[in-house]
Amino acid sequence: MKIQGVIGALLLAVGGMCPLVHVPIIGNWNYFGIDQSLGTIFYVIVVLAFLGAFLNKAGLLRACGWAAIVMVILTLSAVWFKSHDYFSFIHFRKLINLASGMVKYKWGWFVILAGVLPLITVRKKAIVIQQIPEVPLSEV
Repeated sequence: MKIQGVIGALLLAVGGMCPLVHVPIIGNWNYFGIDQSLGTIFYVIVVLAFLGAFLNKAGLLRACGWAAIVMVILTLSAVWFKSHDYFSFIHFRKLINLASGMVKYKWGWFVILAGVLPLITVRKKAIVIQQIPEVPLSEV
């Protein structure tokens, strides 16, 4: 459980630094390039995942995995809405769609989702209770 949690949290941390969005002329953005507050919240989730991995807390690891999925969905929708709203000064709908279509999603999202998978599939170790064979009193 500890190794699986550390690998998942490490992939989340690396994925947040990978290019997530490509904006023409400006270049590639990671989580902090998209929005400072979203990046901070995302890395708080990563730190909590590392904490859960080192303390062997399976529930905390799964919660961090699901919170990261929610953050990814929230960020993807925020980027989509912002790119369509950013070009709203253009009065022609086709030009708005063309301009907002220039904002491209990059491969960093796959690294984040690869880090989420180990976190949401973590399980507690099964406790094995060994049966002690009973010794008859006559043998004692």
